[in-house]
Amino acid sequence: MLEEQVKDALNNVRPSLQADGGDVEFVSLAGDGTVSVKLTGACGHCPMSQMTLKMGIEQYLKKEIPQVTAVVGV
Repeated sequence: MLEEQVKDALNNVRPSLQADGGDVEFVSLAGDGTVSVKLTGACGHCPMSQMTLKMGIEQYLKKEIPQVTAVVGV
């Protein structure tokens, strides 16, 4: 159930990333609430990808799903 919530929340973030030629893929959810994602397309090679990951995706997921403790890129 939590994994589905994370995937749904990522779908809400996805249009913003796609507008810049990128995307995000869900990889896994650890028991401690850490979400692993992969930035693809333009986002995968962008020098600002860490900021997008932490200040964008992670903050949004934490706000929407309190069980999420961190978001890491793989």
